[in-house]
Amino acid sequence: MKLLFSSTSPFSSKVRMAARYLDIELMEVRVDTNAGPAILVDNNPLGKIPTLLTDDGISIFDSRSITHYFHRMKGKKLYPSKEAKRTEAEVLEALCDGACECLLSIVYERRLRSEEKVFQPWIDRQWMKVNRTLNHLSVDYPKIGKKLHGGHFALAALIGYLQLRFEGQWEDHHGELIAWARAFEKTFPDYAELKPQA
Repeated sequence: MKLLFSSTSPFSSKVRMAARYLDIELMEVRVDTNAGPAILVDNNPLGKIPTLLTDDGISIFDSRSITHYFHRMKGKKLYPSKEAKRTEAEVLEALCDGACECLLSIVYERRLRSEEKVFQPWIDRQWMKVNRTLNHLSVDYPKIGKKLHGGHFALAALIGYLQLRFEGQWEDHHGELIAWARAFEKTFPDYAELKPQA
């Protein structure tokens, strides 16, 4: 299988961590979404990453679809079997993914517009959503046991992206999340390699 990805993308990071955890071998292909390469847009009309190309010629996107595909592929080992715990993991994953979408929106607002056209109220609104999410996660973060799930990897990717793109803007009020990331890395040592990075 091929994974079209970017090393800076939190969504790519989540998928790569899940694959490593489940011992799924991937041929990783870095793509530049701004360039719209054929291998990406021919397989994903949205031109987004990550996109998984299976050996059967199927294209799977977005990141949650991919992690759920991995779950089914590897004997249902990525999400809890009990329904209540499964729902908790899925809600956590959705929350962290949503916060990443807000952060990416901020990055693109600053990157793609000239300085005089950057719309600060939009940035402030996105950051407010992120801040609410971080406040929530700081008091309601998932326990790290013997088994990891999709929500763990989504939170780890979110924290990694904050460290990459928003250093110095969130850490003072969220020491619990920094401590959680350290504990996560002890359980999953490949985090240092697979978290979002330039």
